Amino acid sequence: MFDFEKLDVYQKAKVFNKEALRYIAVTDNLNRTTKDQLQRASLSILLNIAEGSSRFSKADRKNYFVIARGSAFECVAIFDFLRDENLITIELHKKFYLLAEELSKMLFAMIKNLKIQKP
Repeated sequence: MFDFEKLDVYQKAKVFNKEALRYIAVTDNLNRTTKDQLQRASLSILLNIAEGSSRFSKADRKNYFVIARGSAFECVAIFDFLRDENLITIELHKKFYLLAEELSKMLFAMIKNLKIQKP
């Protein structure tokens, strides 16, 4: 088993990605660009957590976790857009929002713990 597979944040990112892909698969009224961007952003969270955990230096790990957090923000923005365009229910938007918020908080804690000490 790889170390990243043991991380709660990775497991939650897998759930988020799976739910986002499921939403995309059953929704006919999304344009190709929005579908593609949501697929890429939700997968980016997962992949950057995995890749960041492989890095040896704190700075490298931190960079990947920052990117993963940014991708979570990107997903929130996409779901906000979908809500504003009435392409997603308020309930489903809230579900994705809360999942992304939890990921963001977990990633922020990981980033904060990797604070680099300056001499």
